Amino acid sequence: MKDPVALAYINLYGILGGLEDLCALAPEAKELISSLPGGKPLAVSFAVKNGPAMTLAFTEQGCSARIGDGPCDIRLPFSSYEKFNGLIDGTVTPIPSKGFTKLKFLTRTFTQLTKILERYLRPPPDVRDPDFFSASTVVLFFVIARTLSQIGNHDSIGRFTASNIADGTIVLSIAGGPQAAIRVTDHRLTTFREVPEHYHAVMEFASLDLARRLFDGKVNALACVGQGLISMRGNLGMLDNVNRLLDRAAFYLT
Repeated sequence: MKDPVALAYINLYGILGGLEDLCALAPEAKELISSLPGGKPLAVSFAVKNGPAMTLAFTEQGCSARIGDGPCDIRLPFSSYEKFNGLIDGTVTPIPSKGFTKLKFLTRTFTQLTKILERYLRPPPDVRDPDFFSASTVVLFFVIARTLSQIGNHDSIGRFTASNIADGTIVLSIAGGPQAAIRVTDHRLTTFREVPEHYHAVMEFASLDLARRLFDGKVNALACVGQGLISMRGNLGMLDNVNRLLDRAAFYLT
């Protein structure tokens, strides 16, 4: 079973955090936020009791995700992990504690953005548009990169895996494309967009197409390593444990 605590962290930081990339890459998302009410920036804060909190700040130029229950125009509190997970699966309607006059943004623009995000993360099999394919793969790449840290920190199996990872930095990358870094400190994982100058291990996928097929479970990671389609350099023990976290991520994200 999926642990509700780990799932809440994944849903907030991993999946909803994907709106940042979506608004930068998806034309339909850009169009939605280009006409914010009154043309003013608008921030939505999600806060789970004794759990994760994040504020999404929308402007006409894009979306930025900030960890924490910061200053906002709309605040959505959740009394439990399960209640927040219910928002994501559509079984719970949140009641804002702030921003009742801005509910139109929440019920229309934000809801439409999450539907676009779902389509980018789980595109129909018949989609052939190369721009859509590229954008959706990049969005998914960063969702997975953030999800790995949440699994390592909050899922019981993931925590055991993280307990075997030495302190250091692991880089995930797609050749010629996006990169992310996972920093390990005292077996706690944090995902960053910025890749530091010095790191301890690298896992690089040969192409966007390969990364997408791997993420969708259409190719075997071990076979890809044998064929040289996935390059692994540096501390192989760290990378072996990252592979275990990737397997766990597939369980939570499908």
